Amino acid sequence: MNLFIAPLNTDSLLSEAEKQNLYSKLIEQINKDFNFANEAVDFPQSTTPQELKVQLHEKIYRLIQYKFAEYLNLLYIIDVPEETVKQLDGTDLVELSEQVSFLILKREWMKVWFRNHY
Repeated sequence: MNLFIAPLNTDSLLSEAEKQNLYSKLIEQINKDFNFANEAVDFPQSTTPQELKVQLHEKIYRLIQYKFAEYLNLLYIIDVPEETVKQLDGTDLVELSEQVSFLILKREWMKVWFRNHY
């Protein structure tokens, strides 16, 4: 029986996705949900985990700073728990966007993992 174990940080999440050969599915899921939220991103399959981490962080940072309503809509569509986001410290925007990027990746990884295992 496979159990879903939530990763502790972005790097461990991305390495686990690669290890399970689900990294490309993770990219597909991110692209799908962002596009569904009308926040077009197109991470090519050739995107490395480090590039994905940086580009996703930059995208979230820009959304928080310039398009807050769209940012909230994106979190709703991806289904990031509102309570978890509310617990984050919003004093440093760079840090906040990094933490939210991890929450997004974690939720997207959960979707991909469950779809693959069940």
